[in-house]
Amino acid sequence: MATHELGRPGPDRHEPDRNDAGPSLEQILHLVAPGMLDVVVAPRGTGIPVADVVLHDPGEERDDETWAASGLILLAVGMEVASPDAVDVLRAADRAGAAAVVLRRGSRGPRAALLEAAGQGRTALLTRRPGQGWTEVLGQLRTALAQSAPTGTTGVEGLRLGDLPGLANTVADLVGGAITIEDPQSLVLAYSRMDHEPDPMRRLTILGQEVPRWRVDQLRESGFFQALWSTDDVVRLPADDRYAERLAIAVRHGSEILGSLWAAADGRPLAEDAAAALRTAARAAVPHLSHHQTWGRAAARAREGAVHALLDGSAHAARTAHDAGVAPDLPYAVLVAEAYDSRDLAAGSAPAAGGAAEQRVLDVLALQAEAYRPGCVTARSGRRLYILLPAGDGGTDPARALLATARSVPRSVVFAGIGPVAAGLAGLPASREAAELVVRVLRQRAASLPAADMVSAVAGFGEMVPETSALRVLDRVEPLWETLSGPVHAMVEHDRAHGSEYGTSVAAYLDAFGDTATAAQRLNVHANTLRYRLRRARELFGVDLADPTVRLLADIGLRLARRTG
Repeated sequence: MATHELGRPGPDRHEPDRNDAGPSLEQILHLVAPGMLDVVVAPRGTGIPVADVVLHDPGEERDDETWAASGLILLAVGMEVASPDAVDVLRAADRAGAAAVVLRRGSRGPRAALLEAAGQGRTALLTRRPGQGWTEVLGQLRTALAQSAPTGTTGVEGLRLGDLPGLANTVADLVGGAITIEDPQSLVLAYSRMDHEPDPMRRLTILGQEVPRWRVDQLRESGFFQALWSTDDVVRLPADDRYAERLAIAVRHGSEILGSLWAAADGRPLAEDAAAALRTAARAAVPHLSHHQTWGRAAARAREGAVHALLDGSAHAARTAHDAGVAPDLPYAVLVAEAYDSRDLAAGSAPAAGGAAEQRVLDVLALQAEAYRPGCVTARSGRRLYILLPAGDGGTDPARALLATARSVPRSVVFAGIGPVAAGLAGLPASREAAELVVRVLRQRAASLPAADMVSAVAGFGEMVPETSALRVLDRVEPLWETLSGPVHAMVEHDRAHGSEYGTSVAAYLDAFGDTATAAQRLNVHANTLRYRLRRARELFGVDLADPTVRLLADIGLRLARRTG
């Protein structure tokens, strides 16, 4: 593993004058994941300033006259606290002026000689708990260092660490344009809300969640990316007849490129001081992108798991809400969206988990939800996206906005349902269940339409109380129905075995409230044909629709039969 170049000593290695304004070890440790590191001995306390965090290979010999580590946290790779060499490692770090040394804690604790040496020196001794990798520890400590470092007034203070949609919206206000945050591979991490119709490139980038490959090739061949990655300043991309003017700046942590901020004219020219504001924003973005890089994927999985636990009725709701990023004292409504490829839906062959096209739509919806309203949290499950919407003015407006976004993605059909507002965490499972029922109703409605008429739809629970109540009743009745037999069961089985349409004819008659002409028109058959089928259903199976009890059983049985085809 490569080590960090530590530099040369100053006049007094234990007096880190250049670090007096730096964040303290205590501040940094407060920001890393609980349980990752333990302070064993801190002779000067944890208020000591820290300059940087580096990997340190204790096996690499150093000349004490050329090695300085003033104000550094050294991660002693491969060294356990119980090792006989741990004392030498600590003393060498202490002579070099290190703020702290982190050793791996094994099955045995530190030796008495190590504790004595730590108490006599000035360098703090920390241990890394089992199960934590050095790369993860390095990333979290550097993220905490970046977050703790004083940056002055940037205009983005107060954001939750890693809140990239919030960062994009805040930077957009500072710059006076539309902001996109991208990783070094030109993948979209977040974007600001759209106050105006975006130009074609911004639309393509947001919908695809990445800059189109042909555009990346253009920028690479023109030397734009070389300029962007090789300077700390803003790089300008002039407007042309298709695309608005853009400003871009790399976000760096030392020599490491974390990503980039892009500002596009949003319905009006960029402000005169936009470049200066973007430079300030790039500095403020460092802890957020560093946090995303270090914890992003793992944290996203953990957050999604916490959201699902809340929606399922977690027994530890308060703690789970904290992990999910949900405010326990705010009311939320649950929105459920299901995405389909319209071709699969029309053919009746949509896979359970959804393919690449459906996942792309869900990606876009998740980004849009987080950008649309602060405090939204999302979680996936197959082709479903769950969104917890903080309740507020506007009612279902967020859902309508999401639906408009979904309709802009070619060949996609999205069914979205909004559950009732839950006053507390305990009400979230009921809101989720109600939203799922709405989605089922919308999906069933679409199934009865021609392929050309299948479109995305959204509805709130309050708009569909009769339909969702009927679904609940059928869900409860279905297990019992499967154990029974009778005229309706016999008719359904005959249709399945022989391809006849007695059940379809009876269902159409019931849906038309006994109006034979209307039912025949819906079936596209002559009224006499329908009358013949109804008569034969009575003669063959005993389905006598003049009997109200049989009508009730026929309606229930045929609704359940349609569920299974």
